[in-house]
Amino acid sequence: MIKESYREKSENELVVASLDGDKQAFGEIVTRYQNMVARTVKSMLGDSVFSEDIGQDVFIKLFHSLSDFRGEAKLSTYIQKIAVNLTLNEIKRRKRFFSTFSQKGNNEMYEFEVADYETEEKKEASELISKALGSLDPKFRIIVAMRMLQGYSTKETAEILDLPLGTVLSRLSRGQEQMKNVLRKL
Repeated sequence: MIKESYREKSENELVVASLDGDKQAFGEIVTRYQNMVARTVKSMLGDSVFSEDIGQDVFIKLFHSLSDFRGEAKLSTYIQKIAVNLTLNEIKRRKRFFSTFSQKGNNEMYEFEVADYETEEKKEASELISKALGSLDPKFRIIVAMRMLQGYSTKETAEILDLPLGTVLSRLSRGQEQMKNVLRKL
């Protein structure tokens, strides 16, 4: 089967093949990284239609910018940067929209949906964490999500976000403190 051969190809081989117009090679890139992108976007926006749209936009942008990929970092890092940037753009767009159209000062921007949990307690805990995460400033939210929810190391987070290590550590600390305060209130 042809698809089997793509599973064994390296990232660089898939990139070269994709640049040569091989749609199956690009399809393999999407298959490999779609879950990573979904986790990133959903951790920042919650589980919504917007998250799915951003996820698709990540791979559209990747397709159009693949020739810019220089191979200096891993392809996953390059894709993660696209996901983070598009998600932050969506958050900024929502803030502008809701600050313009909110009523009575209520500018709650994020709708979190949680499904398929075994127990009501897990569902409630997940909703609280999602709500607390959603209340963070985006510059803290992405770092807390990447470090605490997705398991990236501090170094990987700094590399993906193109930030100094100290900045990541500082924002992580401040973000965790803000989350604790929000969770206490909830």
